[in-house]
Amino acid sequence: MEQTYKVNAMDLKRLRLLEMETVASVLQNIAIILKTPKGSVPMYREFGLSQSFLDRPMPVARNMLISAVKEAIERWEPRAEVVDVTFTGNASNPGELNPIVEVKIIGE
Repeated sequence: MEQTYKVNAMDLKRLRLLEMETVASVLQNIAIILKTPKGSVPMYREFGLSQSFLDRPMPVARNMLISAVKEAIERWEPRAEVVDVTFTGNASNPGELNPIVEVKIIGE
């Protein structure tokens, strides 16, 4: 059975440039993707997650966000393959979607 890893945007506590360890590098890159709204990076306006799911009904927003996560990781972190996308809840903000992405590292 292949090893999988879970990562979310909140895992980005400290940015390490030139991370040499492959798993740490891939997970850090995915956390950055999850944290970055598409259109917010100068010269790389396509980087990050589309925000088109905002203000949609929750079931629609969840499906749109799952699709956006998969597309962004496939494009910007080809060393990872998405296995699953789940969400954590926030009791104080029930409309907030925080994706948790389970990935396997290709070539590990």
